[in-house]
Amino acid sequence: MNPYQQKRRRKFFLLIFALVIGTASVFYTDFFVKKMEREERVQFQLWVKAAEKRFELYDDNRYTEIIDMINKSSTVPVILTDKEDAIIAVNNLDTTKKHIKLDDSPKAIADSVYFQNQLATMKRQHQPIPIAGLYGTEYKVYYKDSFILTQLRYFPYIQLAVVGVFLLAAYVAFSSARKLEQDQVWVGLAKETAHQLGTPISSLMAWMEIIKSKFGSEDDQLFLEMENDIQRLEVVTDRFSKIGSKPILEDHTVFIVVSNFVEYFKIRTSDKIRFTVTGDEQVRAMLNVPLFDWVLENLLKNAANAIENDGNITIEIIENLAKEQVFIDVHDTGKGIPRSKFDAVFQPGYTTRKRGWGLGLSLTRRMVENYHSGQIFVKDSELGKGTTFRIILKSSLKYEPTTA
Repeated sequence: MNPYQQKRRRKFFLLIFALVIGTASVFYTDFFVKKMEREERVQFQLWVKAAEKRFELYDDNRYTEIIDMINKSSTVPVILTDKEDAIIAVNNLDTTKKHIKLDDSPKAIADSVYFQNQLATMKRQHQPIPIAGLYGTEYKVYYKDSFILTQLRYFPYIQLAVVGVFLLAAYVAFSSARKLEQDQVWVGLAKETAHQLGTPISSLMAWMEIIKSKFGSEDDQLFLEMENDIQRLEVVTDRFSKIGSKPILEDHTVFIVVSNFVEYFKIRTSDKIRFTVTGDEQVRAMLNVPLFDWVLENLLKNAANAIENDGNITIEIIENLAKEQVFIDVHDTGKGIPRSKFDAVFQPGYTTRKRGWGLGLSLTRRMVENYHSGQIFVKDSELGKGTTFRIILKSSLKYEPTTA
């Protein structure tokens, strides 16, 4: 299992663990809330029984004492109505809204919009409990969940949201610290590699000069190719030495830079793979050639590896005048990439090869985005037909709109 798959598996298990904790918290709180809801209803039913006893003891002229009992006997928001739902009394609602005027007739109470809205809410939450008064008088008691019970209903979701925000902040902080540490390790390793390669490369160059002078082989094609490879090693060393420091970008014609590298690369690739460079030959961009060659090398290697037998690799250079950008599309006729893996291919450790570290495209994205202030992504891919990677660079040419 490669590092990318291990990281995905760890994230999956952490997600499952978090979901289990969250689900358990919600279910436990829901159980607790339902228990409190049953207890509230039992207490409220006891209050109703007490109200009915009060009606048995007092006639309708002692109505104010019933109202007083409502105000003192329960902490649950309550509205007492007649059988036609005309509001008679209220309890545990917003005290600033209490402008109900009482007289000898319960129906003479002034109902505000606030109390009507509260009554509608209570009707949605619970069925009313009837109360039988004297002389066949019928009343109904509506109630809704207490403030504490309402808070408890939303508590697990608020808790999960707070925990989620905390975990997200912790994840971002730890990821940033880990990324900084990885960058420092990568920079140190790259510079040490460049330092270690410097001595043998200098030695090889000296030996090549001795061989050429001893055997007079300045024009021999074999020695020329060996010399090219030694120069290539110098370029690789230069690449590693630039990691961690801001590279110098210079104005270059993109078509020439791409064509030069393709000429070098295709000699060292299977002759069954055909290379083509097309597009705008004049467009220019700010490039660091050694690093940009590294970008092309990684893309072309991946393209060549994706082609099982013979095939084509096409590099097309496109100018976007409107946005002053340069598009470089690298298209191959290989096996393709599933759409779900378009972003994953740039993750460190992701690889489809049995032997590979999965760092090529990750480094490619770093060099394009961090060093050239550009973008790279999978533009298109179809299984069995091929893949197109797109690089977007800022054009170094400024275009002035023409006026009629």
